[in-house]
Amino acid sequence: MNLSTAEEESAQEIHIPDEIDWQMLDKSKFFFLGAALFSGVSATLYPVVVLKTRQQVAQSQVSCLKTAISMVRHEGFRALYRGFGTSLMGTIPARALYMAALEVTKSKVGTATIRLGISEPTPAAIANAAAGLSAAMAAQIVWTPVDVVSQRLMVQGGVKSSSKFPNASDCKYVNGIDAFRKIIKTDGPRGLYRGFGISILTYAPSNAVWWASYSVAQRMVWGGVGYHFCKKSDESNEDGVTTYTPDSKTIMAVQGVSAAMAGGMSALITMPLDTVKTRLQVLDGEDNGRRGPTIGQTVRNLVKEGGWTACYRGLGPRWASMSISATTMITTYEFLKRLSTKNQEVLT
Repeated sequence: MNLSTAEEESAQEIHIPDEIDWQMLDKSKFFFLGAALFSGVSATLYPVVVLKTRQQVAQSQVSCLKTAISMVRHEGFRALYRGFGTSLMGTIPARALYMAALEVTKSKVGTATIRLGISEPTPAAIANAAAGLSAAMAAQIVWTPVDVVSQRLMVQGGVKSSSKFPNASDCKYVNGIDAFRKIIKTDGPRGLYRGFGISILTYAPSNAVWWASYSVAQRMVWGGVGYHFCKKSDESNEDGVTTYTPDSKTIMAVQGVSAAMAGGMSALITMPLDTVKTRLQVLDGEDNGRRGPTIGQTVRNLVKEGGWTACYRGLGPRWASMSISATTMITTYEFLKRLSTKNQEVLT
């Protein structure tokens, strides 16, 4: 199945290589190489995630640069990678679930929409949105506990205890395993899934918006400037349409630009939910008769601290993180799929 069809405008046509679907992939190679490639990407982007998390739990607005300088000065450079080991261990199974759900759903929904007679580009957008939604929901089964533990480690030493943040930094965790044990002891197993509901509400729509936006953005970029970077065919086809064939570098550049556009839009739309989710996951639960705050209480505390703009604390790092991450991830992902094809002839 090919969801990336040619764009036509003024008797011009761009021939984009067929998309590699689930049936074309060597699954063992796909998951093994994927774990290695995405672990490297996660390591590169992790400090930005730490800065975003610190800003979200802060009780006042502090710039990203000041937060970074303060962390390095008072806690050392290693503070930027606090909780990385836990996050990395969770990345492998979470990414495996994500990629499997993404590709299976995209293939099934794409086939179904085409059979219904829906014309392009609608099937591609629908398939991408459904795939993003299902992939996010599957991955959160693993990601939520990993998020809870790694975020507790990220903010350790950076959040001062107060009535709003009870015991957020009083309890020092030695490592991820120690944090896991203490969360279980304090809150029970449900403590590891704190914020699971709002994580689904944040990441499922975010992924659906991202993948649908990515599909649309790709077509916009190809239709806008794609012709200028493609090799023109020497001859027109029987209909008199001039054809253009993009090389691999052009395809990768268009994918990267489209991913950045989609990532920025998704970050802006889902930022308030992500801020509330982070606060819920960082705070301790029942302790000395106290219960962790509800979603409503968390929102009210945010608004009381800095108005509705407080819900957008950390937008800069998150926007940058999601845009850069999206560009890096999608180019890595498409490269991974091409490396993992059963028959290398599909690349030509």
